[in-house]
This record gives sequence, structure tokens and C-alpha cells, in this order.
Amino acid sequence: MRSIRAAAVGAVTLSLALAATACGGGSSTGGGSNDSPKTLTYWASNQGASVAVDKKVLQPELDKFEKQTGIKVKLEVVPWSDLLNRILTATTSGQGPDVLNIGNTWSASLQATGALLPWDEQNFAKIGGRDRFVDSALGSTGVQGKDPAAVPLYSMAYALYYNKEIFADAGISKPPATWDELIADGKKIKAKGKSVLGAEGSNLSENIHHVFVFAKQHGADFFTADGRPDFTSPKVVDAVKSYVDLMAKDKIIPTGDAEYAQNQSVSDFAKGKQAMLLWQSAAANLTSQGMSEDAYGIAPVPVRSGTPGQGAQVNSMVAGINIAVFKNTHNLDGATKFVKFMTSDAEQKVLNTAYSTVPPVRSAQGDPAFGAPDTAVLKNTLATSAAALPQVPSESQFETAVGTAVKDLFADAAAGRAVTADSVKAKLEKAQQQMPAA
Repeated sequence: MRSIRAAAVGAVTLSLALAATACGGGSSTGGGSNDSPKTLTYWASNQGASVAVDKKVLQPELDKFEKQTGIKVKLEVVPWSDLLNRILTATTSGQGPDVLNIGNTWSASLQATGALLPWDEQNFAKIGGRDRFVDSALGSTGVQGKDPAAVPLYSMAYALYYNKEIFADAGISKPPATWDELIADGKKIKAKGKSVLGAEGSNLSENIHHVFVFAKQHGADFFTADGRPDFTSPKVVDAVKSYVDLMAKDKIIPTGDAEYAQNQSVSDFAKGKQAMLLWQSAAANLTSQGMSEDAYGIAPVPVRSGTPGQGAQVNSMVAGINIAVFKNTHNLDGATKFVKFMTSDAEQKVLNTAYSTVPPVRSAQGDPAFGAPDTAVLKNTLATSAAALPQVPSESQFETAVGTAVKDLFADAAAGRAVTADSVKAKLEKAQQQMPAA
């Protein structure tokens, strides 16, 4: 999921949607039809630096689809701060689009509503087959063992972006591979009067993504094997504290970032105000804000050992955007054709190039257009050292509850209040109490 523009998700209670029968896409019949074969509505997630950028990227491709098929696509780019709530409202009201983007971390939660078209083998065959997609992307499309709720569209991974000039001025010759190295480098950078590491402390999804990775590196999980929340185990508490301590104890993240939620840390990095940034597939965003590709380097996110991999060496969640179809769309055939178009090799190259993301389609991912060194770091991370967030029905509530706990901890750090193991555990206990009963 691309959380770089997500301020908050989940103000609408997901349990209402989970109890609802499938409805959406403009039909209340509970099943898809082809009553409106010449039109489609498409909710696209905000991937570019602005909604206007997305429209500029997408509209020519939608025009191309209309020319090929005769089907007109009405586009709405929905900001991340509104997207989940809009989707959940659509599942209960029936007033939704035909096709939509979802953050891949929401797949299992939205799958549980029953509102999205399941991608069984028959439906996959209509778009070229399941085996066109890389395994890591398919791992974030719904609960294991069930037909996916959506199809991978854009794949992303976190990386460490670093300002070459700031590093050189501080006498740092290479990017840090461990958190200890990052903290040590941070002291050198601060001695030169520069801010060290950007964060979005009020961005719930960003918080979740980072503490999930820290938990993996501490050998912890937020859910038990049978899907029950387990937010207060000592290793989880230690992991969350380690992330917040980058501000509270190590003074690497500036206190002002506790209020960031809408791309401000990317802007700070692009303007040379901060030396490092942990971000998902940021190249296009940085370019749009005027930062030259020569001004920064890209490296894997640090791990405790210095060598990324599986298990405790995981250094990214499997980030990305999936494309889904409301099950009772009025243009089922057209919606399927549109998904096939958007996941075709040609469109995958156009769209993923525009957004500096990685195609989840195997053949497109091998295109020379995605062979640059920065993309190679992202592809290698997805292939070797990324893990999918928990594919459980309550995942969206997990993002809201634990993401808010981390936001509150950052607020404590910014205000000078002590962040202790006990205070972290108390916030996580409160978050766990907000989760639905098993």
C-alpha cells in the first residue's frame, strides 16, 4: 500500500462493513451485470505528488482504453485520507464505482465484506492467468487459501534515500546498513547543522509499516498464527519503542515530524532539509518536487545485522496497490477488460514508469525500463527481504488502532514526555482493546 499520502484511515468502523452483504458498483442486486456496457467508473488512489498529477498520468491511458474498446471510463482520483472510508461506505450503500484501487494491506479486510469480485482461476484466465504476477505481490491480495479480492497493479518497497551532498559534508562515505550505523551517522550530520531522518508521525499507515518491519527485525508479530491480536508481547513493545526512540531517545527524527502526515517529510528531503528518508518508491515524487536524481542515493532499509533477508532481516513490508472490481458492477465484462488493460505489459510499463513503482507482472518487471540501479534495489527488496502485512480481516482496524498508538507516542516524544516500555505497552494495550473480538 502506498501510504505516502495517507493521513488517517479507518474512521468508519470496519465491523459495519464486515457485517454487510456484498453491494456496490451502483447495483443493489447483489450480483454483477452488463446493463451499462459502454461506461465504467474508476476510483484511482492518489499515487503522484498531487491529484492533478495522477489525472495527467491516467487520462491518456483511459482515452486509449476507450479507443480500443468503446468503453468510456469516468475517473476520480481519491486522496488516501478518504479512500478507505469511501470504499467502506460504498460496500454498505451500494453507491460505489465499478473498478477501484485498494491499498494491498486492506485486501483481507475488504475481502471479508463480500463486496469485491473474487479472482478465481476463471476470472484470472480472462486477464492472462494468475502466473503472470510475481509471488510477493499475490501474497497481499487476501487471506491465504481464498480467491484474491483484487489483482496487483503497482508494487513498491521501502528504501533508504540519502542526500549525497549532506553525507559528503559530514564525512560519511556510504549509507548505513544497520540502525546503529544510522544513529552514529546521524550524530555527524547533526554536528553539521542538518536534520537527519524524516518521518510522518501522524500518518497511521506509515507508522504501521515501520513498526511492522521493526517487529519482524525483533522476531515479533502483531498477530498470532490463528489471527488473534498480540500487541503487548515484550518483543512487540521493544520493537515499537525502538522506532519511536529514533525521535524520543536518539534524536534522529526531528520533533516537528510528529505532526507530519501528508508528504511533508518527502518535501523536506527534496529541498535538502533532511539527510535521509525511509520511503516507498520515491523517485517520481522527488523529481516532481525538483530534486535531481544525481542528488540522492538509494540503499536498502537498515536491519539490525546489516544484511537484509527473510525472518529477522526483513526490511520492508510488501507495499503496493491492487485493482479490484465491485462484485455487482453494471459492466462486469467491461470491468474485467479494464483490469486486463491496466495489467497488460504495455500499460504496466507506462504506469509503473510514471510512478517509479515496480510492475507486479513478471514479463513487465523484466523490461529494461526497470533496470536502473534505484529500481534494482526495490526489486531485490521485494524478492528477498520484504514481508506481507498480516492478511487478516481486522487488518484495517489494526492499522488504525496501532497506528494511532504510535502517533500518540510520537506526540509524547515531541512534547518531551518520557517514552518508556511501560508507556508503550499501555498504548498498545489500549489499541488491542479496540480490536474486534475473535
